[in-house]
Amino acid sequence: MEKLDLTKQYKSYYSAKPMPELVNIGPARYVVIEGKGDPSGEAFATDLEALFPVAYAIKFYFNVLGQDFIVPKLEGQWWFDMEKFGMPDLASAPAKVPRSEWSYRLLLRMPHYVTESGVEKAIEEVVSKKKKLHAANVRFYEMTEGPSVQILHLGAFADEPASLQKLHQFMEENNFTHNGLHHEIYLSDFRKTPEHRLKTILREPIKLLV
Repeated sequence: MEKLDLTKQYKSYYSAKPMPELVNIGPARYVVIEGKGDPSGEAFATDLEALFPVAYAIKFYFNVLGQDFIVPKLEGQWWFDMEKFGMPDLASAPAKVPRSEWSYRLLLRMPHYVTESGVEKAIEEVVSKKKKLHAANVRFYEMTEGPSVQILHLGAFADEPASLQKLHQFMEENNFTHNGLHHEIYLSDFRKTPEHRLKTILREPIKLLV
Protein backbone atom coordinates (compact mmCIF):
# COMPACT_ATOMS: atom_id res chain seq x y z
CA MET A 1 0.00 0.00 0.00
CA GLU A 2 1.42 3.34 -1.05
CA LYS A 3 1.36 6.10 1.56
CA LEU A 4 -0.23 9.40 0.62
CA ASP A 5 2.39 12.16 0.85
CA LEU A 6 0.62 15.51 1.17
CA THR A 7 3.84 17.41 0.49
CA LYS A 8 3.90 15.81 -2.95
CA GLN A 9 0.16 15.98 -3.58
CA TYR A 10 0.12 19.70 -2.73
CA LYS A 11 3.54 20.77 -3.98
CA SER A 12 2.58 24.43 -4.38
CA TYR A 13 1.36 24.53 -0.76
CA TYR A 14 4.63 23.21 0.63
CA SER A 15 7.06 25.12 -1.59
CA ALA A 16 8.21 28.72 -1.88
CA LYS A 17 10.98 30.80 -3.42
CA PRO A 18 13.62 33.00 -1.72
CA MET A 19 11.86 36.07 -3.17
CA PRO A 20 8.23 37.17 -2.58
CA GLU A 21 5.61 35.57 -4.80
CA LEU A 22 1.85 35.48 -5.17
CA VAL A 23 0.01 32.21 -4.53
CA ASN A 24 -3.61 31.15 -4.18
CA ILE A 25 -4.20 28.66 -1.36
CA GLY A 26 -7.26 26.44 -1.62
CA PRO A 27 -9.32 24.75 1.11
CA ALA A 28 -7.60 22.39 3.51
CA ARG A 29 -8.34 20.33 6.61
CA TYR A 30 -6.17 20.21 9.72
CA VAL A 31 -5.85 19.10 13.29
CA VAL A 32 -4.91 22.11 15.42
CA ILE A 33 -4.20 23.26 18.93
CA GLU A 34 -4.10 26.87 20.12
CA GLY A 35 -2.04 28.54 22.81
CA LYS A 36 -0.04 31.58 23.82
CA GLY A 37 3.57 32.07 24.81
CA ASP A 38 7.21 31.74 23.94
CA PRO A 39 7.86 28.89 21.44
CA SER A 40 10.78 27.80 23.61
CA GLY A 41 8.52 27.53 26.65
CA GLU A 42 6.90 24.57 28.37
CA ALA A 43 3.35 25.37 27.22
CA PHE A 44 4.35 25.29 23.56
CA ALA A 45 6.14 21.96 24.03
CA THR A 46 3.08 20.55 25.81
CA ASP A 47 0.88 21.59 22.90
CA LEU A 48 3.17 19.84 20.42
CA GLU A 49 3.12 16.72 22.58
CA ALA A 50 -0.69 16.74 22.38
CA LEU A 51 -1.05 17.52 18.68
CA PHE A 52 1.20 14.87 17.16
CA PRO A 53 -0.30 11.85 18.97
CA VAL A 54 -3.75 12.81 17.65
CA ALA A 55 -2.39 13.03 14.11
CA TYR A 56 -0.77 9.61 14.44
CA ALA A 57 -3.95 8.12 15.90
CA ILE A 58 -5.78 9.34 12.78
CA LYS A 59 -3.03 7.91 10.60
CA PHE A 60 -3.30 4.50 12.32
CA TYR A 61 -7.08 4.44 11.94
CA PHE A 62 -6.97 5.09 8.20
CA ASN A 63 -4.04 2.73 7.73
CA VAL A 64 -6.31 -0.07 8.96
CA LEU A 65 -8.83 1.02 6.33
CA GLY A 66 -6.19 0.91 3.60
CA GLN A 67 -5.65 4.69 3.36
CA ASP A 68 -2.26 5.32 4.91
CA PHE A 69 -0.64 8.76 4.80
CA ILE A 70 2.52 10.50 5.98
CA VAL A 71 1.98 13.01 8.79
CA PRO A 72 3.15 16.24 7.11
CA LYS A 73 5.13 19.30 8.17
CA LEU A 74 4.19 21.29 11.24
CA GLU A 75 2.65 24.72 10.62
CA GLY A 76 1.86 27.70 12.79
CA GLN A 77 -0.34 30.77 12.62
CA TRP A 78 0.67 33.69 14.83
CA TRP A 79 -1.05 36.83 16.11
CA PHE A 80 -1.00 39.32 18.99
CA ASP A 81 -3.27 41.82 20.76
CA MET A 82 -3.40 44.83 18.42
CA GLU A 83 -5.20 46.95 21.00
CA LYS A 84 -2.22 46.48 23.28
CA PHE A 85 0.65 46.65 20.77
CA GLY A 86 -0.84 48.59 17.86
CA MET A 87 -0.21 47.47 14.29
CA PRO A 88 3.55 47.27 13.67
CA ASP A 89 4.56 46.21 10.17
CA LEU A 90 5.65 42.66 9.37
CA ALA A 91 9.36 43.26 9.86
CA SER A 92 9.15 45.16 13.14
CA ALA A 93 6.46 43.09 14.91
CA PRO A 94 8.88 40.37 16.13
CA ALA A 95 10.97 43.02 17.90
CA LYS A 96 8.08 45.12 19.25
CA VAL A 97 5.91 42.29 20.58
CA PRO A 98 7.51 40.07 23.27
CA ARG A 99 7.53 36.39 22.39
CA SER A 100 5.45 35.67 25.48
CA GLU A 101 2.64 37.83 24.06
CA TRP A 102 2.18 35.96 20.79
CA SER A 103 -0.81 33.66 20.38
CA TYR A 104 -0.50 30.69 18.06
CA ARG A 105 -2.41 27.98 16.30
CA LEU A 106 -0.31 24.91 15.54
CA LEU A 107 -1.54 22.93 12.54
CA LEU A 108 -0.97 19.58 10.86
CA ARG A 109 -2.67 19.22 7.49
CA MET A 110 -4.83 16.14 7.01
CA PRO A 111 -6.01 14.30 3.88
CA HIS A 112 -9.35 15.38 2.42
CA TYR A 113 -11.06 12.24 3.71
CA VAL A 114 -10.39 13.04 7.38
CA THR A 115 -13.60 14.33 8.98
CA GLU A 116 -14.41 16.17 12.18
CA SER A 117 -16.00 13.06 13.69
CA GLY A 118 -12.87 11.05 12.87
CA VAL A 119 -10.68 13.62 14.60
CA GLU A 120 -12.93 13.58 17.67
CA LYS A 121 -12.61 9.79 17.90
CA ALA A 122 -8.82 10.05 17.65
CA ILE A 123 -8.76 12.66 20.42
CA GLU A 124 -10.89 10.44 22.67
CA GLU A 125 -8.51 7.53 22.08
CA VAL A 126 -5.39 9.56 22.85
CA VAL A 127 -6.95 10.96 26.02
CA SER A 128 -8.38 7.66 27.30
CA LYS A 129 -5.78 5.11 26.20
CA LYS A 130 -2.55 7.13 26.17
CA LYS A 131 -3.59 9.31 29.11
CA LYS A 132 -2.53 12.48 27.32
CA LEU A 133 -5.24 14.67 28.82
CA HIS A 134 -4.01 17.82 27.07
CA ALA A 135 -5.00 16.25 23.74
CA ALA A 136 -8.58 17.23 24.60
CA ASN A 137 -7.59 20.72 23.42
CA VAL A 138 -6.89 19.49 19.87
CA ARG A 139 -9.65 20.07 17.32
CA PHE A 140 -10.59 19.70 13.68
CA TYR A 141 -10.14 22.87 11.59
CA GLU A 142 -10.87 23.89 8.03
CA MET A 143 -9.30 26.89 6.29
CA THR A 144 -9.11 28.54 2.88
CA GLU A 145 -6.44 31.24 2.85
CA GLY A 146 -6.97 32.25 -0.75
CA PRO A 147 -4.68 34.91 -2.30
CA SER A 148 -1.43 35.16 -0.33
CA VAL A 149 2.15 36.33 -0.62
CA GLN A 150 4.96 34.13 0.61
CA ILE A 151 8.71 33.74 0.78
CA LEU A 152 11.14 30.96 1.72
CA HIS A 153 13.18 31.98 4.75
CA LEU A 154 16.54 30.27 5.14
CA GLY A 155 18.18 30.28 8.55
CA ALA A 156 17.32 31.07 12.16
CA PHE A 157 13.88 32.26 13.26
CA ALA A 158 15.58 35.30 14.82
CA ASP A 159 16.58 36.40 11.31
CA GLU A 160 13.03 36.27 9.92
CA PRO A 161 12.59 40.10 10.00
CA ALA A 162 14.83 40.40 6.92
CA SER A 163 12.53 38.07 4.95
CA LEU A 164 9.43 39.69 6.42
CA GLN A 165 10.70 43.08 5.27
CA LYS A 166 10.81 41.74 1.71
CA LEU A 167 7.21 40.59 2.03
CA HIS A 168 6.19 43.94 3.51
CA GLN A 169 7.83 45.85 0.67
CA PHE A 170 6.23 43.57 -1.94
CA MET A 171 2.81 44.13 -0.39
CA GLU A 172 3.25 47.90 -0.36
CA GLU A 173 4.45 48.00 -3.96
CA ASN A 174 1.43 45.98 -5.11
CA ASN A 175 -1.16 47.75 -2.94
CA PHE A 176 -1.93 44.68 -0.83
CA THR A 177 -3.06 44.60 2.78
CA HIS A 178 -3.40 41.77 5.31
CA ASN A 179 -6.38 39.44 5.08
CA GLY A 180 -5.61 36.80 7.69
CA LEU A 181 -3.05 35.52 10.16
CA HIS A 182 0.70 35.28 9.66
CA HIS A 183 1.37 31.69 8.62
CA GLU A 184 4.58 29.68 8.85
CA ILE A 185 5.29 26.21 7.46
CA TYR A 186 8.29 24.50 9.05
CA LEU A 187 9.93 22.52 6.29
CA SER A 188 12.68 21.58 8.75
CA ASP A 189 12.20 19.98 12.16
CA PHE A 190 13.40 22.85 14.37
CA ARG A 191 13.85 20.43 17.27
CA LYS A 192 16.62 18.59 15.41
CA THR A 193 17.95 20.94 12.70
CA PRO A 194 20.77 23.47 13.28
CA GLU A 195 19.43 27.04 13.09
CA HIS A 196 21.48 28.00 10.04
CA ARG A 197 19.93 25.12 8.07
CA LEU A 198 16.27 25.80 8.86
CA LYS A 199 13.83 26.28 5.98
CA THR A 200 10.55 28.04 6.70
CA ILE A 201 7.76 29.27 4.43
CA LEU A 202 6.46 32.67 5.58
CA ARG A 203 2.97 33.31 4.18
CA GLU A 204 0.59 36.27 4.45
CA PRO A 205 -3.03 36.13 3.22
CA ILE A 206 -3.72 39.39 1.35
CA LYS A 207 -6.33 41.50 -0.42
CA LEU A 208 -6.14 44.63 -2.53
CA LEU A 209 -6.44 47.97 -0.76
CA VAL A 210 -9.52 49.89 -1.86
